Amino acid sequence: MEFLNIILNTIKSINIFSILDIVSVSFIFYQVYMLLRKTRAEQLLKGILLVVLLIPISSLLQLQTLNWILNKTITIGVLSLVIIFQPEIRKALEHIGRSAFTEKHIFQDDETISVIISEITKAVENLSASKTGALIVIEQKTGLSDIIETGTKIDGNTSAALLENIFVENTPLHDGAVVIRSNRIAACGCFLPLSSDRNISKQLGTRHRAAVGISEVSDALTIIVSEETGVISLAVNGKLTRYYSNEKLKAILIKIIQYRRDKKITIGEKVKSWVKIKIKA
Repeated sequence: MEFLNIILNTIKSINIFSILDIVSVSFIFYQVYMLLRKTRAEQLLKGILLVVLLIPISSLLQLQTLNWILNKTITIGVLSLVIIFQPEIRKALEHIGRSAFTEKHIFQDDETISVIISEITKAVENLSASKTGALIVIEQKTGLSDIIETGTKIDGNTSAALLENIFVENTPLHDGAVVIRSNRIAACGCFLPLSSDRNISKQLGTRHRAAVGISEVSDALTIIVSEETGVISLAVNGKLTRYYSNEKLKAILIKIIQYRRDKKITIGEKVKSWVKIKIKA
C-alpha cells in the first residue's frame, strides 16, 4: 500500500517540468541503450534492469530475504558498473567531447579535399590491383596523436607514390596503419585498437578488425585493402562496408569530409545522433 501511495502522490504532483524531466531522462537512457546495443554490455544491462524491477516487486510481495539480497547487489553493483562499462563510458565521453568549441576542420576547401582524396584513392586502387595489404586512417576531428606515437613519424606530403611505397611487402614500415593528418602523412606502422564486435565476419582478419576498432573510438575514416583478395573496404563509426571501386570510394570520402566540414553540429545534436553517418555500400 505504501508503494501504491507513493505512485499516486507522484502522479498528482506531475507538472510540465516533471514531464520535461521524464522525457529528458528517457532520452538519455535510450541513447545509452543505443550505444550499448550489439555489444557484450547489452546482456549485462538487461540483467541489471531485471534486478531493478525485482526490487519493488519483492518488497510488494514481502519477500524480505530476496529484497535484502537485491538491494545489497545494487549497492555493490554501482562500483562494479564503472569497471565493467569502462570501454562504453569512454566511448560515450569521446563522442560528447567532440563539441563545436574544440573541433578543427581538417580540410578547408573543396580543392584540397579533391587533391588529397585523389592521391589516396589512386594508391588504394594500385594496391588493390597488386593485392598488397594496406590500412590507411584519415584523421578527422578526433585527434589521433596517441595512435601516431605508436608508429614511425614521417610528416610527408600525401602522395600515391609514397603510400604505395610504404605498404610494399617485407619493407620495415609496411606493417600497421598509416595515419593521414590534414594534407600530410603523419606516421606509418601505427598500432590500432582491435574491435571486440562479434558481428565482424570471421573471414576478415586483424587488419579489418583494427580498422573497425579505430572507427569505434574516433570519427576517423579508415580504408582497408585486403591482402588475400584485394577488396577495398571502408570503416566509419564502427561500421564496415566493402567492395568499393576507386570512383565509389573517392565519392563517399569526399561526401563525408565535406559534410563534416560544412555542418555546424552542437553538443546537443551530437548526443542525439552520436554523429552517425549512414553509408550505402
